[in-house]
Amino acid sequence: MIVIGADTHKATHTCAAIAAVVGELVATKTAPARKDGFGALLRWARGLDAERTWAIEDCRHVSGGLERFLIARGERVVRVAPKLTAGTRTSSRERGKSDEIDALAIARVALREGTDSLPVAFLDPEARAIKLLNEHRECLVQERTRRQNRLRWLLHDRWPELEIPAQGLDRARWLDKITRRLVRTQQSVDIRVCRDLVREIRSATRQINSLEREIAARVADRAPQLLALPGCGPMTAATIIAETAGPRRFSTDAKLARTAGVAPIPASSGKRQRHRLDRGGNRKLNCALHRIAITQGRCHPPAIAYLARKQADGKTRKEALRSLKRHLARTIWHHTQTATT
Repeated sequence: MIVIGADTHKATHTCAAIAAVVGELVATKTAPARKDGFGALLRWARGLDAERTWAIEDCRHVSGGLERFLIARGERVVRVAPKLTAGTRTSSRERGKSDEIDALAIARVALREGTDSLPVAFLDPEARAIKLLNEHRECLVQERTRRQNRLRWLLHDRWPELEIPAQGLDRARWLDKITRRLVRTQQSVDIRVCRDLVREIRSATRQINSLEREIAARVADRAPQLLALPGCGPMTAATIIAETAGPRRFSTDAKLARTAGVAPIPASSGKRQRHRLDRGGNRKLNCALHRIAITQGRCHPPAIAYLARKQADGKTRKEALRSLKRHLARTIWHHTQTATT
C-alpha cells in the first residue's frame, strides 16, 4: 500500500508517493491543475500500487477540483490540514522548500497521523450547493454592511439629529423614510451618493432574502432533524451541513467535536489533572454550535437546567456553555447518523 501526498497550487499539482510500511519515497509527479492533468496523476498512481490512499492538503478551492475528480473515480481521499505539515518540513532531513518536499511532507503527515483518523472526503453535491449559497449570502451581507456604514456617516454629516436605530437600514420602512428626505433635499453630490447607496442596499437586501428562502428550502429537504433541534434555525443548520460536508466523515461524535473545536484538550502533568479550551478547529462550525447553545440557554428548559447544574458544580457561565456545546456536538452527530441510516 502507498500513501500519495498532494501539494496543490493554482497552476500545477505535485504528488509524492511513499510506502505505507516504511515511509520511503517511491515516486513523484507534477501535472497541470486541469482535468487532463488529474487524469495523468490518476494513471500514474494506478501504475504504482493497486492499494492507495490520497492525502490532499486542504486548500479549499485550489484542492477541490482534484479531490472531486478522484472521489468520482472511486479513490479514497483524506484531507490534511496545512498547519500539520509545517513541523514535518522543519524536522525533515532534506532542507529547503519545493513542491516535491511539500508533497512528501503531506504524505508523511498522513502516515504519522493515520489515514483512518484524518477526515475522509466524500462527494456530497447538495452539501456543496448549500455551502456555496451560504457563503454567497455571507458575502452579500458583508457588502451590504459596508454600504450601510458609509450611508450612516454621510447622513450623520448632513443631518446630525437624524437617529437611525440599529439594523434600521435593513428595513424597507427606514429606507423609504430616508429616500423621501433625500428627494426633498437639494441634489448635491453627497445626496446623490446617498441615493445610490440606498438603491444598492435595497438590491442587496432582495438578493439576501431570496438566498435565505432558497437555503431554508434546501435545508428542510436535506436535514429536517437539524431544524427540529431547539435554537437551530435554517442559516445555522446550513452552516452545519456545509462545514461537516457529510456525516460519514466522522465515525464518532468525538471526532466531530474535535473538528468543531468544542472538545477540551488534556493539559495534565503529574498529579495535576486538567483540560484547557481548544482555540482551534473549524470556527464557523464552532460559531454555529455557540449560537445554538446561547439560544437554548435562554429559552430551552432542559438546556437551562443543564447550565444551572454545571454552574452549581463550580463552573463559570462560559465553562458551562462550553460543556453544552460539547453535548450539542454529540446530539447533532446522532441526528445526522440516524438520518443517514
